Amino acid sequence: MAYTTIKKPSDYFNTVTYTGNGSTQSITGVGFQPDWVFLKPRSQSGQHGLSIDSVRGNTKVVFPNLTNAEQTITNIITAFGSDGFSLGNNAGANNNTSTYVAWNWLANGTGVSNTDGSITSTVSANTTSGFSIVSWVATDTVGTIGHGLGVAPRMIIAKNRTSAYHWQIGHSSIGWTNQLRFTNGASFASTQWNSTAPTSSVFSVPADYDINKEAGNNSIAYCFAEVKGFSKFGSYTGNGSTDGTFVYTGFKPAFVMTKNTSSAHDWWIVDNKRDIDNPTDQRLRANVSDAEDGSKNSHDFLSNGFKIRTTSGDLNESGQEIIYMAFAEEPLVGDNPATAR
Repeated sequence: MAYTTIKKPSDYFNTVTYTGNGSTQSITGVGFQPDWVFLKPRSQSGQHGLSIDSVRGNTKVVFPNLTNAEQTITNIITAFGSDGFSLGNNAGANNNTSTYVAWNWLANGTGVSNTDGSITSTVSANTTSGFSIVSWVATDTVGTIGHGLGVAPRMIIAKNRTSAYHWQIGHSSIGWTNQLRFTNGASFASTQWNSTAPTSSVFSVPADYDINKEAGNNSIAYCFAEVKGFSKFGSYTGNGSTDGTFVYTGFKPAFVMTKNTSSAHDWWIVDNKRDIDNPTDQRLRANVSDAEDGSKNSHDFLSNGFKIRTTSGDLNESGQEIIYMAFAEEPLVGDNPATAR
């Protein structure tokens, strides 16, 4: 695989932070019109993370830390804009003086019909950055679904929108007979993904399982292919030491999310906007509704990857496999080679 032609990773993925005003405001500085916004309160405990995308529309919300069905909420993101998004007065996203972070990905707008699989899907795909948003109607039978990336995804995050079922998360490092969930630990069963790895055109779904359960239900998936120099999806083995594993990504990270696959450990998220120098210590967790924890010296972000600096079991349990997804601040190669910080 050749290195990416992406010279400015923030044109495809970017993090913004902001402070709520309790009224309405426009959040700018994203650098593009986002197609997926994963928004998380930083200073508020008890407020859920929010997942909103252009395929479902800006009023449709699912919650990464809950199994709940999709909700229609009109006063969170009121519109997507060319450099970000507009907010209403919802306390979960714009409470006065509360602080927030939004992670933003660029796909390709509201999506088009895709008939590559046995189940027709609506796909918004950015083949340059290896990211697509996929929506389909469940059939409750074994099937395949087109993802539009042209190469096989290495990670898929999916949710039944209509009913209260678990998130289903596939990752190439654990194999496609297995799955992870935001709401609890690893779940290993041969029914996941119909025991079939994604191809360059489709991913597989089983009959009578969460993201393809109850014929007529709607589901959504966020699919990620690896783009060298821009994104990386892999795993490492914990050693239980503050001199933890170094993980080579081929770029200076802007965002890293990790999950210990052995048990009900948390999904940790660190980024380069909430932490501007090493070690990163501003932890948020995708699977819970707690506030940001600024006492966790967890990672060093380096020019070509990241190094673990904590003994926490979530990130560094000795002998355990920890999967990760990472996106670049700067590529290691190209016109703007990365530098350590």
